[in-house]
Amino acid sequence: MEVNPNFSDNAKNDFSYVERAKAGDQKAYAELMQRYKDSIYFMVLKMVNNKDDAMDITVTTFAKAFENLEKYRPDFAFSTWLFRIATNGSIDFIRKKKIQTTSIDGFKDSDGEEKIFEIKSDVLNPEESSIKKQQTEQLKEIIDRLPNRYKTLITLRYFDELSYEEIAQQLDLPLGTVKAQLFRGRDLLSNILNRRKKSPSSDF
Repeated sequence: MEVNPNFSDNAKNDFSYVERAKAGDQKAYAELMQRYKDSIYFMVLKMVNNKDDAMDITVTTFAKAFENLEKYRPDFAFSTWLFRIATNGSIDFIRKKKIQTTSIDGFKDSDGEEKIFEIKSDVLNPEESSIKKQQTEQLKEIIDRLPNRYKTLITLRYFDELSYEEIAQQLDLPLGTVKAQLFRGRDLLSNILNRRKKSPSSDF
């Protein structure tokens, strides 16, 4: 695969890490995340204006990027592609949050006629519910194999839906420690999911 000849040295370097990551080099994944996690985080933070949400979107951005590395084409820099994923993720988050917080009360149009604000139902049909349940069970199996401290944090955050502050209080840990360990735990989980996707029959 040919690289854009106008690439900077940094972009060429990124591409070499992408190629290594595609081949299953976990250090390459870690290097790409290390290079861009802070800049992605602060860009997202400006968009969503919430540190916890920005951290979640940042991790999701890398997870999506790593899951779709085969779709990346070196016509433009990896960083450009990564920031586009982060931007789209932030926009989707803002849009969903806006829908969730919009009043469902009736409103009047310009003619004074009463209208009903319709929101698409999030209720899953039986087939979707079955698939969702199966995916959740598979995810729990993977989480159970993480080191205990990460397993506990991820379970409290995403299954029990506790805030960072509530987790810190429950585990008697500094808030910064909770955030840092949860970030590392999600990073580890995303790497495991990527390896599983590439080699479904592999054991961890």
